Amino acid sequence: MNRRVILFVIGLTFGFVASGARAEDPPAPNLKPKPPTPVPVERLDAAIRHGVEFLVATQNKDGSWGSPALKGGVPITAGIGSHHAFGVAVTAMCVSALIETGSDSADVRRAIERGEAHLFAELPKVRRDDPDLIYNVWTHAYGIQALVRMHRRLPDDAERKKHIEELIRGQYQKLTKFESAEGGWGYYDFDAGTQRPASNSTSFVNAAVLVAFHEAKELGIAPPEKVLARGIKMTKAQRQVDGTYLYGTYLWAVPTMGINRPGGSLGRSPSCNLALRLWGDEKVTDAELIVWLDRLITRNGWLSLGRKKPIPHESFFQVAGYFYYFGHYYAAMTIAQLPAANRPFYQDHIANILLDLQEVDGSWWDYPFYNYHKPYGTAFALMSLAACRKADGKGK
Repeated sequence: MNRRVILFVIGLTFGFVASGARAEDPPAPNLKPKPPTPVPVERLDAAIRHGVEFLVATQNKDGSWGSPALKGGVPITAGIGSHHAFGVAVTAMCVSALIETGSDSADVRRAIERGEAHLFAELPKVRRDDPDLIYNVWTHAYGIQALVRMHRRLPDDAERKKHIEELIRGQYQKLTKFESAEGGWGYYDFDAGTQRPASNSTSFVNAAVLVAFHEAKELGIAPPEKVLARGIKMTKAQRQVDGTYLYGTYLWAVPTMGINRPGGSLGRSPSCNLALRLWGDEKVTDAELIVWLDRLITRNGWLSLGRKKPIPHESFFQVAGYFYYFGHYYAAMTIAQLPAANRPFYQDHIANILLDLQEVDGSWWDYPFYNYHKPYGTAFALMSLAACRKADGKGK
């Protein structure tokens, strides 16, 4: 074959590619889940009660949950300050879960009150551990969410509400202080260790903070405008054309790396979509929320393969175990953004997934993390199941 013929064949090939006439293109995947098995309200309520009982039974003497003890967990880089942040964050999540799902029993009420007392005392003390580690941003985000629920729990106590509002503003100050220099938030600064962190803006941390900001705003406590605007901007900057979100800005040059592809973004896209939707992003339509709920359900196996694995990101698509209940929590929260007629379909699907994973002791966990994993996993699962309760309170 002479050179002219070779060039002609190459040109013909590129012509077919350019025109989209590629016979080898696979059909689009069918991501629509089958109709779910309806979840009886009795089964849902029984699982929630069992999870609440686990939290009540495992609360520490000081009102907190979790500990640095390696009870089946895995150590990660963390100093004393990091463990303080972890413990307060997990306690905030457990208080939120008990307020959302707990009964009016004396035991549950006492557990909430003890947890609240711990948060009142410890939230203002949470700090950055060292120049590299900024795990405290998680504490400030989930601390705000707990404070919002605490504020609503006793609406007639004006003095208590005023104190809680001051604490929320204090968390705003912390999130302003520890905001990444590029906007948004990350939890590592391995580059500079500067006073204002040089951390990479991390999409799912941004999402958690932005959702907390919105909840506090609904109480009438608006977050700092410039900090909010930068967090939104950096989350949008990490959104790709296929609806995935980069793990963090440091991966901008490898957008097709496994962790940034749909299978790797299953636990992140719902949270980022929810955050941007709450703050008025018109690109996050009902259809977009449904796409990612459908993906989470039909391809749940990809996310589940990382569950309970001890090394972060060792699973397919570099998924880490700690994304499992995080991803389902924010996915469950997106259901409320849909028209009422669309909600039961997804509520039953998410509930079926979570109910089958409850441990014998009533807990849920996805990543063996010191002794914090069962409290945070249970809190996420309980709040997710609360979002799966039907508006009419009925099940089939």
